[in-house]
Amino acid sequence: MMGRSFFLLFLVSLSSLFVLLHGSPGDSDPLYQSCVKQCEKTGCVESKCFKHCNFSSNGDSINGPWYLQEPLYVQWKQWGCLSDCRYHCMLSREEKRQKIGHEPEKYHGKWPFKRLYGVQEPVSVALSAVNLAVQFHGWVSFFILVNYKLPFRPNKQTYYEYTGLWHLYAVFAMNAWFWTAVFHTRDVELTEKVDISSDVALKGYSMFLAIIRAFNVRIEAARVMVLAPIFAFVATHILYLNFYELDYGWNMKVSVAMSAVQIVLWAVWGGVSRHPSRWKLWVVVLGGSLAVLLEIYDFAPYWELVDSRALGHAIMIPLTYLWWSFACDDSEFRTSILVKKTK
Repeated sequence: MMGRSFFLLFLVSLSSLFVLLHGSPGDSDPLYQSCVKQCEKTGCVESKCFKHCNFSSNGDSINGPWYLQEPLYVQWKQWGCLSDCRYHCMLSREEKRQKIGHEPEKYHGKWPFKRLYGVQEPVSVALSAVNLAVQFHGWVSFFILVNYKLPFRPNKQTYYEYTGLWHLYAVFAMNAWFWTAVFHTRDVELTEKVDISSDVALKGYSMFLAIIRAFNVRIEAARVMVLAPIFAFVATHILYLNFYELDYGWNMKVSVAMSAVQIVLWAVWGGVSRHPSRWKLWVVVLGGSLAVLLEIYDFAPYWELVDSRALGHAIMIPLTYLWWSFACDDSEFRTSILVKKTK
């Protein structure tokens, strides 16, 4: 029954892949567009003005040549003229819309957020950083367990056959959360592409890990045969997004499909194998399903700070702790079985 309920939940998730994507109505608003154009000319939105919007008629900065301006590490904390114009015009329009009882709208594909000390999505940044810390803590706990607490084979290798795979998973996971935090700090083309690429790479590797563990693939040649098509697909997808078209709809379908495959695999395997820590696995599967749903069915941020992605990041914090706890339990479980066989 548990596996069947997870399967039904993912049927609901996958059904969303066929929903048509629509543009952002906020940036189509004539009043918003007029505000942005006026801001680029005057450098002001109502009473707020931006000094980096001061340009001469030929497009040169009035503040002087590039070598007299602030260095890049200082400019990183600031926003460009167009970005500031869009941001403050968005706030102005949303404030007026709220007064007449209208719901928030998306602008350029993004919900309206309030910046905090130049950080674009402060709550998501904080939660991403916590997830990164929990991933690191979980990996360190796993590393100490398999290298210092559990017995070794006569050839000084660990009994647990999946040790190296979990170490690689930690690298992919920590890399993904790092770039997620960077992206939420400053949403530009580079950070967005690196964030999306890191997330796709993590999902692809996680699917590979799920297949290897669920089907108990221990022969290296067989692992390579499983990895090759997954690597080819993930690499092609990343190249497509970075160098051909950053297609958000297609990337969402690919991400949800890879998440669905691995979560269903873990859920079914946990029930079939009767693993002693299967309850941890099922909690992670159920929570991961909710996180996937939040990624699909996004909504306007509460208090202009907390959106569906932030809630998804919050859910992942305890799930990550449980996930690494399961990895530790699995290593102890497999090691105890193999040690008994050698006696």
